[in-house]
Amino acid sequence: MRLISKFTTLAAASCLAIAAGTAAFSQDLTLKLGHLANEDNAWHLAAVRFGEELSTLTDGRIAVEVFPNESLGKEIDLINGMQLGTVDMTITGESLQNWAPLAALLAVPYAYRSLEHMDEVAGGDVGDQIEAQIIEKAQVRPIAFFARGPRNLTSQRPIETPADLNGMKMRVPNVPLFLDVWSALGASPTPMAFSEVFTSLQSGVIEGQENPLALIRSANFNEVQGFVNQTEHVRSWIYLTIAESTWGKLSEEDQAAVMKAAAAAQEYERSLLLDSLAADQTYLEENGMTFVVVDGAAFQAAARDAVLANVSDEIKPIVEGLFAN
Repeated sequence: MRLISKFTTLAAASCLAIAAGTAAFSQDLTLKLGHLANEDNAWHLAAVRFGEELSTLTDGRIAVEVFPNESLGKEIDLINGMQLGTVDMTITGESLQNWAPLAALLAVPYAYRSLEHMDEVAGGDVGDQIEAQIIEKAQVRPIAFFARGPRNLTSQRPIETPADLNGMKMRVPNVPLFLDVWSALGASPTPMAFSEVFTSLQSGVIEGQENPLALIRSANFNEVQGFVNQTEHVRSWIYLTIAESTWGKLSEEDQAAVMKAAAAAQEYERSLLLDSLAADQTYLEENGMTFVVVDGAAFQAAARDAVLANVSDEIKPIVEGLFAN
């Protein structure tokens, strides 16, 4: 599971697609890669790099045309298109559990202690099981994975242990797993549309919320919150995928080139992620937020039963093993 590639960006007149590839006159195949992120997102930049690398490795025979901003369709539509043979590639994650239940493991709260632990799981036996089921059930093939920035809790007071939550009113997405986990941790979770969070924090309707650093920064939560508590309660990854039907049409040589380009894209995306995490923390600290180191083991122990109660029987033994490690 690796990814990257190199390709020359071409702006379509509609600005809906960015094409990658060199020596267009010699192209034998153009792969269509649609995704939901914008042009500045690390996933998009890694997808562009994938195309560049693949073009180089195949002497321009294979090009990749990247369609950001859902311009080729929404995530589920793209997966359906890959199954029908109308789309070649996409970047997707937990949505694959609609076909492959093991894909739910991509984002289980407190299952992964660190980025290194998550890499170990995603690139190891569990990751192999997830990928095999996705190929079999969804007919799309993961060829690399990108890590997402971990979710952290923001607040108006430091939160170092679950006891510090003490009924704190906080916004969470309207997801039963999130509601149950934060209740088990001692908070008072409140489902709320993201668009309402800033004003609700400002007015005191809620006292905290949880999101990755990039979203905390872009939403200007530093203006209404004083602390980033490094709970890192959800670590997750997402796959760069190719339609199994497209994969089957490639020669072994071209399949090897795809995997090599994907490995390069994965390495590139990781460097972008680490740079962005550091930059976001620096920005938030410079704009008034204090970062708080939490007792991760205490949070994980308090969340365990709620997590296990919300996962399917198929993945429960794996999740129990992750919590035990």
